[in-house]
Parts: sequence; C-alpha cells; structure tokens
Amino acid sequence: MARVIGDSCISCGSCAAQCPVQAISQGDSHYEIDANTCIDCGACEAQCPVGAISEA
Repeated sequence: MARVIGDSCISCGSCAAQCPVQAISQGDSHYEIDANTCIDCGACEAQCPVGAISEA
C-alpha cells in the first residue's frame, strides 16, 4: 500500500530527496506520492519533519 502526504506538508522536499524510486513530486499545494510507483519503503515518512506522510 502506498504512502500519502497530508495537508500539513510544508513542501520542504525532504521526502522527495529520500525516495529511492522517485515517486514523489511537487503538486499544486504540496508534495504528492504516485501510488503506482511507490514501493512503500517508508524512507519518506521517516524523513518528514512535520509528520505529514502516513500509510494510505
């Protein structure tokens, strides 16, 4: 199951830099995870300074 980025995202980009499969990109209001690419490794969730990433 892919991770999701919530509205508390501050668009710092820390998660995108940690994603081994480049599944994270800047969206309209905050970063977003492509569920089809995400391998659910959790690297992004561990890196998020505001805890905006969780399991879907």
